[in-house]
Amino acid sequence: MRQTFGEYIRELRVGRQMPLRKLAAILDIDQSTLSKIERNERKAVSEMIPILANTFNLDYKEVKVKFLSDNIVNYLYQEDFPLEALKAAEQKIEYLNDQK
Repeated sequence: MRQTFGEYIRELRVGRQMPLRKLAAILDIDQSTLSKIERNERKAVSEMIPILANTFNLDYKEVKVKFLSDNIVNYLYQEDFPLEALKAAEQKIEYLNDQK
């Protein structure tokens, strides 16, 4: 899972021999926007996740996790102590889940 979410989308599209214009139309975005997403010049939005999962017959959870992990990395990558922050966040998530 070392690829970016944009690279993942491109891999799905190319693997299905789907033209950029077709997937852009399905996602209801411009071809140039999709191209930028695939080249990591723009970020995908969460509304794309169910559409991608449905279009490529993928598990929604798998696509969502790839999307979220990409966003987390983009946020933490340039920060000091990113791995420590992730561990602390995991502990907080477990704490919040226990509070439910």
